[in-house]
Amino acid sequence: MAETFSFKLIAIDGKARRGVISMPRGEIRTPAFMPVGTGGTVKAMYMDQVRGVGADIILGNTYHLMLRPGAERVAKLGGLHEFARWPHPILTDSGGFQVMSLSKLRKLSEKGVTFHSHIDGAPYEMSPERSIEIQGLLDSNIQMQLDECTALPAKPTEIERAMELSLRWAERCKTAFGDQPGKAMFGIVQGGDSAVMRVRSAQALKAMDLKGYALGGLAVGEPQSVMLEMLDITCPELPADRPRYLMGVGTPDDILKSVARGIDMFDCVMPTRAGRHGLAYTRRGKINLRNARHADDPRPLDEESDCPAARDYSRAYLHHLVRSQESLGAMLLSWNNLSYYQKLMQDIRAAIEAKAFEARAAEISEGWARGDIPAV
Repeated sequence: MAETFSFKLIAIDGKARRGVISMPRGEIRTPAFMPVGTGGTVKAMYMDQVRGVGADIILGNTYHLMLRPGAERVAKLGGLHEFARWPHPILTDSGGFQVMSLSKLRKLSEKGVTFHSHIDGAPYEMSPERSIEIQGLLDSNIQMQLDECTALPAKPTEIERAMELSLRWAERCKTAFGDQPGKAMFGIVQGGDSAVMRVRSAQALKAMDLKGYALGGLAVGEPQSVMLEMLDITCPELPADRPRYLMGVGTPDDILKSVARGIDMFDCVMPTRAGRHGLAYTRRGKINLRNARHADDPRPLDEESDCPAARDYSRAYLHHLVRSQESLGAMLLSWNNLSYYQKLMQDIRAAIEAKAFEARAAEISEGWARGDIPAV
């Protein structure tokens, strides 16, 4: 395993990039999808399963782990890798998204954010320095700067204020992070749906010479076309030799279109959340197992899948589990969905290496458009 943090590009096809991030905890093949383990668990999954479907890295959340079980407690118990039985790379979100999503429970200042816990109302202070400290206590391998994520639509003055504050916080996070061999801190490009603000943010972060760059504040209410426009504008402003991470995205279609614009890393709760609500992602598109058409169907979700959840259980059984609200239904569909997402990433990486990404992306999209097999 590598002793330092590094990113190497292996192949480029158009703007799509195939690379590898190397660090002491292991390698991350890019483009990569990171399953979300907000509170130290990828919901409805064993960590062995998460690794088994092909994940190289998972995501944890600074805000939620700060509240429970507490960063100091996790550190005392050996760090998040030991605590959650995941010895591979971990990226932690700084808590910036909660600055937006829990806006009724927080106060914002130049110093940082004061949260009121959504659990018991207790106050917590989160400065850029404290965010990095918590991520260090968790022993996170890729740590994110604290930022202010603006929900869209927003006024231009509000977008600019939040973007400038995020840049000042990025400088403080960089100082607090210091030099941690084998680990990295990523900056986060903000700027809402403003091309001017996005470019200013990207250029200022690039000047900080960080080990990676994320794009935040997208997929927060704006149409996909706006998100893609911001990627078209922002990606060329970022250094080609550093990983680019699109935060909180997204659907398989979002991923295909974002890879085509030069994105290397993704995370989203969608595959596990959909699984808990009876929705399966497959090469034939999204399938709702709650629908009565599946009640007497002995066929599996996908007979060609190498995931047992998709290949070995009948649709009738999955329908029964979902309608009966059995825990196993959520477990099997989450397993299927994460397996599908990782298979999609594997497919994307192979296509880029073969200089066939555009054609393969079209084939994948056509498969979704054809839809599910006819009902029995």
